[in-house]
Amino acid sequence: MIEYLDPSQLYPAGGAALFALGLHGLIRRRHLVLRILALNIMGSGVFMVFLGVAARGDGPPDPVAHALTLTGIVVAVSATAFALALMVRLARLTGYAILLPGPLKTHPQNRPEP
Repeated sequence: MIEYLDPSQLYPAGGAALFALGLHGLIRRRHLVLRILALNIMGSGVFMVFLGVAARGDGPPDPVAHALTLTGIVVAVSATAFALALMVRLARLTGYAILLPGPLKTHPQNRPEP
């Protein structure tokens, strides 16, 4: 199938595949590190689609799309760091790094004293 795709279709098709793979991981996995990784894979797919669409045509690629993609990568890195910090905090409070059903229950020794 790849030999039938020209370069202007390869990036959007690869980006759509990455997005679908990340969405599958986001839905199927319970561990928070795997979910954060799945979100990053989905974001990479969106960036690939965006750059593939920006490079279409005979002229030069759109520099605004490249600038927005670089900005998106910086925001994605900072959001990933924040999500990992929240996950570590949740793991310290509950002893689990997975999403449990129901309300958050903390371990008795982690509760603040009145």
